[in-house]
Amino acid sequence: MKVKAIIHPAEEGGYWAEVPALPGCITEGETMDEVMANLKEAIEGWLEVANDSHSTASTDRVVEIAV
Repeated sequence: MKVKAIIHPAEEGGYWAEVPALPGCITEGETMDEVMANLKEAIEGWLEVANDSHSTASTDRVVEIAV
């Protein structure tokens, strides 16, 4: 799965990032490598929570599909 993220320089140093397609999915890191690793973890966590919260409430699902 590919999603776009926006990486911003943080005022206090390092970086912070957001994923516009996943509301509330944000993270930070001291280096570009760290923010990229944290982004992957944040996206996976966001998708897991979205799936868990929808599993009993409705038939909507968030899924990952590799093409």
